[in-house]
Amino acid sequence: MPLPHAFANVAGGSGNDSKPSRNPARRAIPTLATSQCHPGEADMVEKEIILITGATGRIGAAAARLLASRGHHVVLGARRIGRLVQLAADIRAAGGSAECHVLDVTDADDAQTFVLAAFRRHGRVDALVNAAGVTLPSRLGALKLLEWDRMLDVNVRGALYAIAAVLPLMQRAGGGHVVNLAAAGCVGPAQAVPGASARALHAISEALRHEERAIRVSVIAPDLPGGTAAVADAIGDALAREPEACMAC
Repeated sequence: MPLPHAFANVAGGSGNDSKPSRNPARRAIPTLATSQCHPGEADMVEKEIILITGATGRIGAAAARLLASRGHHVVLGARRIGRLVQLAADIRAAGGSAECHVLDVTDADDAQTFVLAAFRRHGRVDALVNAAGVTLPSRLGALKLLEWDRMLDVNVRGALYAIAAVLPLMQRAGGGHVVNLAAAGCVGPAQAVPGASARALHAISEALRHEERAIRVSVIAPDLPGGTAAVADAIGDALAREPEACMAC
């Protein structure tokens, strides 16, 4: 299957001319051994290929375990190599199907490499779960500029970079599903930047829903009553909905 134009530079090894890495001097991403992170060459035609960013976080890991238990193949992305490898191993030990790739969501090149690796291996990407997120509440007067940058980089740019990487594939396939995590109630003291990033994700999700009618878009609150398990269930239920039902999720 020919690669979409958006991936031509990555596939050719020449970098991404349209959006260079925000940190060109950063070390190359480690490549994890196949025996550590990839399943055997079993037939996965009946399974959906679901990419999960922030997979070693509480919500990302819970969603990965749940989706794998429902018969999907999960492609795990996160920065913490040890936890990433262990999560993939735990999922496979429980009878699920998983692979993992080291991913820094704040780097556009990483996002493209992560998505392209899954696409090359499976020939498609059915869904993206943007589970990477950072919440660091502080009053504006505290002037914690580095924390503000971190939240916006991970929560907003990270989601945008992952969406930008999967969008050409989903457009070409005629469909797909993007799930974003965004709190609904980040208002009040110490919530300026967490609230701003949450509202940005809602705006991104709504725009994507209207611009790409063939692509389903869901927004899940990461602070649902019932904790991490409830959020993971909500992600799984959103992905399981029929396209018509998902237009309102």
